[in-house]
Amino acid sequence: MLTTEVIIIGAGAAGLMCAATAAARGRQVLLLDHANKAGKKILMSGGGRCNFTNLYTEPANFLSGNPHFCKSALARYTQWDFIELVARHGVPYHEKRLGQLFCDHKSSDILAMLLAECTETGVELRLDTSVQAIERVEGGYRLQTSAGAAHCQSLVIATGGLSIPTLGATGFGYQVARQFGHTVLPTRAGLVPFTVTDPALKALCSELSGTSVDCVVSCNGQSFRENLLFTHRGLSGPAMLQISSYWQPGDELVIDLLPGLDALGWLQEQALARPNIELKTLLADVFTRKLAVLLCDSWFASRALKQYAPAELREVAERLGSWRLVPAGTEGYRTAEVTLGGVDTREVSSKTMESQKSPGLYFIGEVLDVTGQLGGFNFQWAWASGHAAGEVV
Repeated sequence: MLTTEVIIIGAGAAGLMCAATAAARGRQVLLLDHANKAGKKILMSGGGRCNFTNLYTEPANFLSGNPHFCKSALARYTQWDFIELVARHGVPYHEKRLGQLFCDHKSSDILAMLLAECTETGVELRLDTSVQAIERVEGGYRLQTSAGAAHCQSLVIATGGLSIPTLGATGFGYQVARQFGHTVLPTRAGLVPFTVTDPALKALCSELSGTSVDCVVSCNGQSFRENLLFTHRGLSGPAMLQISSYWQPGDELVIDLLPGLDALGWLQEQALARPNIELKTLLADVFTRKLAVLLCDSWFASRALKQYAPAELREVAERLGSWRLVPAGTEGYRTAEVTLGGVDTREVSSKTMESQKSPGLYFIGEVLDVTGQLGGFNFQWAWASGHAAGEVV
């Protein structure tokens, strides 16, 4: 039977960071993954350029049933620490917008950096290795794997959530948590596009598929100003992905298609200054022509502004400034970037990520009930939680 000091299950962002950190302390580390390649989610992230952190990371950017939990790890391994690591490896990067940092070239630069850190510190990485059973034994944990039995003092679960099953996501981490007495909070897809079934709305979205527009979307007390992207299935783009994490089935979204403008005041000013301009021509000044025409065809009878009664102008302003709709649902885990919910953090040490139910067992990354907003925050949680566990396992 293979005996080692630390076994980490899951060679994604959190697992790789934890492995390199622990091995740098002189710990003997075995990193296992059932996939044929490490860091698959890293490779596909950020459109292939990996949005690896955010300059403005703070606890407010994370959702959790226990909102204070993330503070300790984020404070002890910050975005600046990871940026320093990236710089040390000579990986070129840039800020795209809103503090989002991306690789100049490709996501594989970040994966190569993490693998280099693991190689340098002596981590043993075994791919194509699945774990069939885990039991607590004298002095640690015994695992039955597809490569045989293994024993360790410290066991780290870094298996992620349920999002994007085509990359190998499973509920394995939740099964382990339950086995050792942990509560697993209900999970659902987060940072995910919305679907619509209302015939008129579906037709509008389909016609506008590929069209993007700046907007402010609000739901349940949260608001985001980002782009909305119409798709054949519904609504996507950064604004929709952000708000999806705060949305529950049946909730209404309120979308301001004229962010930064008082819709009614603007229309009234335009009616005075340009009374003969047609509404769709006016809207083409702020939207694409296609969007302006289709919105008018779907929502308003387009005519010269002077032909609208004050009440009608208010109605137009209300629709543009507060478009209300109830999505049918989301596209689910298939396209979700993250999984909301997971292992209840009230049963895990916020300093070390160690289980309070089973000594020597640790949970890091997405398997925990900590979910970041869009923009590099989920990677920063992976680095911070992985580092926190790596310092003590």
